[in-house]
Amino acid sequence: MNHRRFFLSQPPEGNEATLSGEEAHHLIHVLRAKAGESIELINGSGAVWRGEIAEVRHDSVEIANLTLLPQDQAPLPNIILIQSLCKTEKLEWIFQKTTELGVAEIFLLNASRSVLRIPRDKSQNKLERWSKIILAAAKQSRRRTIPRLHAPADCMEICQSLQADLKLTLSEDEKEVSLKQRLTRARCGSVAFSIGPEGGWTPQEQETFGLHHFESVTLGSNILRAETAAIVVAAILRYELGNSQLYPRPSLGAKGGD
Repeated sequence: MNHRRFFLSQPPEGNEATLSGEEAHHLIHVLRAKAGESIELINGSGAVWRGEIAEVRHDSVEIANLTLLPQDQAPLPNIILIQSLCKTEKLEWIFQKTTELGVAEIFLLNASRSVLRIPRDKSQNKLERWSKIILAAAKQSRRRTIPRLHAPADCMEICQSLQADLKLTLSEDEKEVSLKQRLTRARCGSVAFSIGPEGGWTPQEQETFGLHHFESVTLGSNILRAETAAIVVAAILRYELGNSQLYPRPSLGAKGGD
Protein backbone atom coordinates (compact mmCIF):
# COMPACT_ATOMS: atom_id res chain seq x y z
CA MET A 1 0.00 0.00 0.00
CA ASN A 2 1.28 3.45 -0.92
CA HIS A 3 1.26 5.92 1.94
CA ARG A 4 0.41 9.57 1.41
CA ARG A 5 3.49 11.77 1.35
CA PHE A 6 3.99 15.17 2.93
CA PHE A 7 6.81 17.69 2.69
CA LEU A 8 8.83 18.20 5.85
CA SER A 9 10.46 21.62 5.91
CA GLN A 10 12.48 20.98 9.10
CA PRO A 11 14.57 17.86 9.75
CA PRO A 12 13.22 15.35 12.27
CA GLU A 13 14.41 15.38 15.87
CA GLY A 14 15.33 11.81 16.59
CA ASN A 15 12.37 9.73 15.48
CA GLU A 16 9.84 12.55 15.78
CA ALA A 17 8.77 15.45 13.57
CA THR A 18 6.15 18.19 13.38
CA LEU A 19 4.13 19.09 10.30
CA SER A 20 2.81 22.64 10.13
CA GLY A 21 1.54 25.14 7.57
CA GLU A 22 -0.26 23.95 4.45
CA GLU A 23 0.86 20.34 4.83
CA ALA A 24 -0.67 20.16 8.31
CA HIS A 25 -3.80 21.97 7.12
CA HIS A 26 -4.30 19.37 4.38
CA LEU A 27 -3.88 16.52 6.85
CA ILE A 28 -6.20 18.03 9.45
CA HIS A 29 -8.98 19.66 7.43
CA VAL A 30 -9.00 17.77 4.12
CA LEU A 31 -7.95 14.24 5.02
CA ARG A 32 -9.33 14.38 8.57
CA ALA A 33 -6.24 12.60 9.87
CA LYS A 34 -6.42 10.70 13.12
CA ALA A 35 -3.82 9.48 15.57
CA GLY A 36 -2.39 6.10 14.66
CA GLU A 37 -2.48 6.57 10.88
CA SER A 38 0.74 5.91 8.94
CA ILE A 39 2.19 8.51 6.54
CA GLU A 40 5.48 9.26 4.79
CA LEU A 41 7.56 12.44 4.92
CA ILE A 42 10.01 13.74 2.31
CA ASN A 43 12.56 16.52 2.59
CA GLY A 44 12.85 17.13 -1.17
CA SER A 45 16.51 16.11 -1.26
CA GLY A 46 16.04 12.35 -1.41
CA ALA A 47 15.24 11.26 2.15
CA VAL A 48 11.92 9.54 2.93
CA TRP A 49 10.65 8.66 6.40
CA ARG A 50 7.65 6.59 7.40
CA GLY A 51 5.96 7.38 10.69
CA GLU A 52 2.76 7.37 12.67
CA ILE A 53 0.50 10.30 13.52
CA ALA A 54 0.86 10.75 17.27
CA GLU A 55 -1.24 13.88 17.85
CA VAL A 56 -3.44 16.15 15.76
CA ARG A 57 -3.48 19.74 17.04
CA HIS A 58 -5.29 22.86 15.87
CA ASP A 59 -2.61 23.85 13.34
CA SER A 60 0.06 21.13 13.49
CA VAL A 61 0.47 17.37 13.43
CA GLU A 62 2.97 15.45 15.54
CA ILE A 63 4.59 12.43 13.89
CA ALA A 64 6.30 9.69 15.92
CA ASN A 65 8.17 6.43 15.34
CA LEU A 66 9.90 7.73 12.24
CA THR A 67 11.96 5.27 10.21
CA LEU A 68 14.25 6.33 7.37
CA LEU A 69 13.32 4.26 4.33
CA PRO A 70 16.03 2.72 2.14
CA GLN A 71 16.51 3.88 -1.43
CA ASP A 72 14.04 1.78 -3.39
CA GLN A 73 14.80 3.02 -6.88
CA ALA A 74 17.75 4.02 -9.03
CA PRO A 75 18.61 7.73 -8.87
CA LEU A 76 16.82 9.79 -11.50
CA PRO A 77 18.94 11.03 -14.42
CA ASN A 78 19.97 14.66 -14.17
CA ILE A 79 17.69 16.42 -16.68
CA ILE A 80 17.52 20.22 -16.77
CA LEU A 81 14.72 22.09 -18.56
CA ILE A 82 15.11 25.63 -19.85
CA GLN A 83 11.53 26.69 -20.53
CA SER A 84 10.65 29.94 -22.27
CA LEU A 85 7.77 31.72 -20.58
CA CYS A 86 4.46 30.92 -22.23
CA LYS A 87 0.79 31.22 -21.30
CA THR A 88 0.21 30.48 -17.62
CA GLU A 89 -2.02 27.44 -18.08
CA LYS A 90 0.51 25.86 -20.44
CA LEU A 91 3.39 26.67 -18.11
CA GLU A 92 1.65 25.04 -15.14
CA TRP A 93 0.96 21.93 -17.23
CA ILE A 94 4.67 21.78 -18.11
CA PHE A 95 5.68 22.07 -14.44
CA GLN A 96 3.36 19.26 -13.44
CA LYS A 97 4.22 16.79 -16.19
CA THR A 98 7.98 17.34 -16.33
CA THR A 99 8.11 16.93 -12.55
CA GLU A 100 6.34 13.58 -12.93
CA LEU A 101 8.93 12.66 -15.58
CA GLY A 102 11.85 13.37 -13.27
CA VAL A 103 13.26 16.73 -14.37
CA ALA A 104 15.78 17.93 -11.79
CA GLU A 105 15.81 21.68 -12.46
CA ILE A 106 13.65 24.17 -14.33
CA PHE A 107 15.08 27.46 -15.56
CA LEU A 108 12.49 30.01 -16.68
CA LEU A 109 13.61 31.99 -19.71
CA ASN A 110 12.48 35.50 -20.57
CA ALA A 111 12.73 34.88 -24.30
CA SER A 112 12.46 37.83 -26.65
CA ARG A 113 9.29 36.40 -28.23
CA SER A 114 7.68 35.09 -25.03
CA VAL A 115 4.00 36.02 -24.83
CA LEU A 116 4.06 36.05 -21.01
CA ARG A 117 5.69 38.91 -19.14
CA ILE A 118 5.74 38.83 -15.36
CA PRO A 119 5.79 42.21 -13.59
CA ARG A 120 8.53 42.39 -10.99
CA ASP A 121 6.04 42.97 -8.17
CA LYS A 122 4.17 39.75 -9.04
CA SER A 123 7.18 37.52 -9.62
CA GLN A 124 7.42 36.18 -6.06
CA ASN A 125 3.72 35.27 -5.90
CA LYS A 126 3.99 33.45 -9.23
CA LEU A 127 7.04 31.49 -8.10
CA GLU A 128 5.32 30.47 -4.87
CA ARG A 129 2.26 29.22 -6.75
CA TRP A 130 4.37 27.32 -9.29
CA SER A 131 6.49 25.80 -6.52
CA LYS A 132 3.30 24.43 -4.93
CA ILE A 133 2.31 22.85 -8.25
CA ILE A 134 5.74 21.23 -8.52
CA LEU A 135 5.61 19.98 -4.93
CA ALA A 136 2.15 18.47 -5.45
CA ALA A 137 3.31 16.71 -8.62
CA ALA A 138 6.43 15.38 -6.86
CA LYS A 139 4.34 13.94 -4.02
CA GLN A 140 1.73 12.47 -6.38
CA SER A 141 4.40 10.75 -8.49
CA ARG A 142 6.19 9.58 -5.32
CA ARG A 143 9.46 11.29 -6.14
CA ARG A 144 12.07 11.53 -3.44
CA THR A 145 13.39 14.81 -4.78
CA ILE A 146 11.69 18.07 -5.75
CA PRO A 147 12.80 19.95 -8.88
CA ARG A 148 14.47 23.27 -8.28
CA LEU A 149 12.62 26.17 -9.94
CA HIS A 150 14.68 29.20 -10.96
CA ALA A 151 13.25 32.70 -11.30
CA PRO A 152 12.86 34.08 -14.85
CA ALA A 153 16.10 35.30 -16.38
CA ASP A 154 17.42 36.21 -19.82
CA CYS A 155 19.22 33.83 -22.16
CA MET A 156 22.76 34.98 -21.37
CA GLU A 157 22.26 34.81 -17.60
CA ILE A 158 20.92 31.25 -17.76
CA CYS A 159 23.66 30.07 -20.10
CA GLN A 160 26.35 31.46 -17.81
CA SER A 161 24.95 29.82 -14.66
CA LEU A 162 23.91 26.42 -15.98
CA GLN A 163 26.13 23.34 -15.79
CA ALA A 164 25.47 20.19 -17.85
CA ASP A 165 27.50 17.62 -19.78
CA LEU A 166 25.27 17.92 -22.85
CA LYS A 167 23.33 21.04 -23.82
CA LEU A 168 20.61 20.95 -26.45
CA THR A 169 18.41 23.57 -28.09
CA LEU A 170 15.23 22.39 -29.75
CA SER A 171 14.93 24.40 -32.95
CA GLU A 172 12.53 24.28 -35.89
CA ASP A 173 15.32 25.81 -38.00
CA GLU A 174 17.50 22.72 -37.50
CA LYS A 175 17.11 20.39 -40.49
CA GLU A 176 20.09 18.07 -40.24
CA VAL A 177 20.54 16.71 -36.69
CA SER A 178 17.64 15.02 -34.90
CA LEU A 179 17.43 14.46 -31.17
CA LYS A 180 17.61 10.71 -31.82
CA GLN A 181 20.80 11.06 -33.86
CA ARG A 182 22.47 13.24 -31.23
CA LEU A 183 21.64 10.85 -28.40
CA THR A 184 23.01 7.79 -30.18
CA ARG A 185 26.51 9.24 -29.88
CA ALA A 186 26.14 10.89 -26.48
CA ARG A 187 28.13 9.96 -23.38
CA CYS A 188 26.97 12.07 -20.49
CA GLY A 189 25.53 12.11 -17.00
CA SER A 190 23.42 15.27 -17.30
CA VAL A 191 21.50 16.97 -20.10
CA ALA A 192 20.01 20.46 -20.38
CA PHE A 193 17.49 21.24 -23.08
CA SER A 194 15.82 24.50 -24.05
CA ILE A 195 12.28 24.95 -25.35
CA GLY A 196 11.50 28.14 -27.21
CA PRO A 197 8.48 30.44 -27.14
CA GLU A 198 5.55 30.27 -29.55
CA GLY A 199 7.28 32.72 -31.87
CA GLY A 200 10.55 30.79 -31.97
CA TRP A 201 14.11 31.77 -31.14
CA THR A 202 15.62 35.04 -32.30
CA PRO A 203 18.99 34.96 -34.12
CA GLN A 204 20.55 36.59 -31.05
CA GLU A 205 19.28 33.85 -28.74
CA GLN A 206 20.50 31.13 -31.09
CA GLU A 207 23.90 32.80 -31.16
CA THR A 208 24.00 32.99 -27.35
CA PHE A 209 23.17 29.30 -27.03
CA GLY A 210 25.85 28.44 -29.60
CA LEU A 211 28.51 30.46 -27.76
CA HIS A 212 27.75 28.40 -24.63
CA HIS A 213 28.04 25.03 -26.39
CA PHE A 214 24.37 24.30 -26.91
CA GLU A 215 23.74 22.07 -29.92
CA SER A 216 20.65 22.53 -32.10
CA VAL A 217 18.49 19.45 -32.65
CA THR A 218 15.09 18.77 -34.17
CA LEU A 219 12.21 16.49 -33.23
CA GLY A 220 11.23 16.10 -36.88
CA SER A 221 9.05 17.85 -39.42
CA ASN A 222 6.04 18.32 -37.12
CA ILE A 223 5.95 21.61 -35.22
CA LEU A 224 5.01 20.88 -31.60
CA ARG A 225 3.47 23.25 -29.12
CA ALA A 226 5.79 24.38 -26.34
CA GLU A 227 4.07 22.27 -23.69
CA THR A 228 4.09 19.19 -25.96
CA ALA A 229 7.76 19.57 -26.83
CA ALA A 230 8.85 19.95 -23.21
CA ILE A 231 7.02 16.77 -22.15
CA VAL A 232 8.14 14.73 -25.18
CA VAL A 233 11.81 15.63 -24.77
CA ALA A 234 11.76 15.07 -21.00
CA ALA A 235 10.27 11.60 -21.55
CA ILE A 236 12.84 10.71 -24.23
CA LEU A 237 15.75 11.87 -22.07
CA ARG A 238 14.42 10.05 -19.00
CA TYR A 239 14.27 6.83 -21.03
CA GLU A 240 17.66 7.27 -22.69
CA LEU A 241 19.55 8.49 -19.62
CA GLY A 242 18.16 5.59 -17.64
CA ASN A 243 20.41 3.28 -19.67
CA SER A 244 23.56 3.44 -17.56
CA GLN A 245 25.58 1.49 -20.11
CA LEU A 246 24.89 4.00 -22.87
CA TYR A 247 25.24 7.00 -20.57
CA PRO A 248 27.90 6.28 -17.94
CA ARG A 249 28.43 8.93 -15.32
CA PRO A 250 31.60 10.93 -16.00
CA SER A 251 34.54 10.09 -13.76
CA LEU A 252 35.61 12.53 -11.08
CA GLY A 253 37.45 15.39 -12.62
CA ALA A 254 35.62 15.19 -15.94
CA LYS A 255 34.64 18.58 -17.28
CA GLY A 256 31.19 19.65 -18.38
CA GLY A 257 30.12 21.24 -21.63
CA ASP A 258 31.87 24.51 -20.91
